[in-house]
Amino acid sequence: MSKSIAILGAGESGIGAAILGLKHGYRVFLSDAGAISADRKLVLQSYGIAFEEGGHSEDIILASDEVIKSPGIPDRVPMIQALVAKGIPVISEIEFAYRYIPQTAKVIAITGTNGKTTTTLLTYHILKSAGLKVALGGNVGVSLAKLVAEGDYDYFVVEVSSFQLDGIVKFKPNVAVLLNITPDHLDRYDYDFQKYVASKFRITENLSHEESFIYCADSEPVTEEVAKRKIEACLFAVSATKSPKWEAYMDDEHLIFNYRFKEKDKKHTIPVSEISLIGKHNMINSMSAVLSALTMEVSIEQILKGLKTFVNAPHRLEFCGEIDGVRFINDSKATNVDAVYYALEGIRQPIVWIAGGIDKGNEYDQIAGLVADKVKGLICLGVDNSKLTGRFGSTVETRETRSVEEAVNLGYEMAASGDVVLLSPACASFDLFKNYEDRGDQFRVAVKNLKETKRAKV
Repeated sequence: MSKSIAILGAGESGIGAAILGLKHGYRVFLSDAGAISADRKLVLQSYGIAFEEGGHSEDIILASDEVIKSPGIPDRVPMIQALVAKGIPVISEIEFAYRYIPQTAKVIAITGTNGKTTTTLLTYHILKSAGLKVALGGNVGVSLAKLVAEGDYDYFVVEVSSFQLDGIVKFKPNVAVLLNITPDHLDRYDYDFQKYVASKFRITENLSHEESFIYCADSEPVTEEVAKRKIEACLFAVSATKSPKWEAYMDDEHLIFNYRFKEKDKKHTIPVSEISLIGKHNMINSMSAVLSALTMEVSIEQILKGLKTFVNAPHRLEFCGEIDGVRFINDSKATNVDAVYYALEGIRQPIVWIAGGIDKGNEYDQIAGLVADKVKGLICLGVDNSKLTGRFGSTVETRETRSVEEAVNLGYEMAASGDVVLLSPACASFDLFKNYEDRGDQFRVAVKNLKETKRAKV
């Protein structure tokens, strides 16, 4: 008799797990407490997978041999508590997918509070441009389970969240990358930062001396936790400062790699000018991606090719155009102060900063010095801008608007040739927009429209 699995949640991870489970002979039942989209229903129906929506059938779920839950479902919900009480294993989709990854394939798993999407995309791009048979997935794009079910890959580059790591048992990547840890999602961790730190460090718990762990030496919570733990993996620390004690570090104009791997000393130098990304935080991301590729024995020449040709995902310090020497950059995904710090720090030109939205309990002291040094004007784009204007209104020329088009026009008026107009909101988008993508898309269109208007007047 085949084993039965219940899958909670019909998101990307749930659909992928259902397909993989079916492929390996499980009796699969998918349950979602909400509505399932029409396109996902069609996928489930095409595979003949039993499913329900609008509630959970406890009798079926509690009779399962194992349950795979969506990362978005907290452990404290009654259904999960009932499963745990009955002794039914509850795992994450990445744990389930890992069982069926061929032993010859390599997994690079990347986590961190900020920067994991960029690092994942860059690592994938480097391996792909080197001609390797590589898949991209996890928390960005296609679920790992679906990739394993439908593809034939030699490498998997996977972005993983703390929520996904909470449900692992044997998940063991060949390379684990931890970029940074700052307070986030604390409502899932009883508002205990240390619990969140422990969740991120689950990425290391199954590593042996045969695997590699790449971590950011500039993140104090990370280095403090590394010092406490006995991590069996080969350790690679990266730093955006000139710190020759680390395996990868940065001087003014170069990334320096000086490390030992497979009992051989290695040294490489990469000019910062060869990298398409900007900002010190992106140098951490780049060093992490480069080290990941080096441990996969990709040549430095192939890595340089990948670094030069990489284009980051939209809304992450995305260059949107230049008008009369004024550059416009879309960093709409910067929905917290920490992310804005990286944006302000990484841009060398004077900045007209567009910020605002739904405040997430922001404290702006972290960026006050950067604002004073670099920001010549602040445009508040939100329904309630009182916290921003109260903090910076007395030191920086400030305007307010609820229109992206007006914000872009104001930015252009306040800037001079050589300046940057930066959308980096520090806030959630839901007061005026569907999501941060909608906000960034509108910014991109507004820049395009302004450019066309200026051209038409010439």
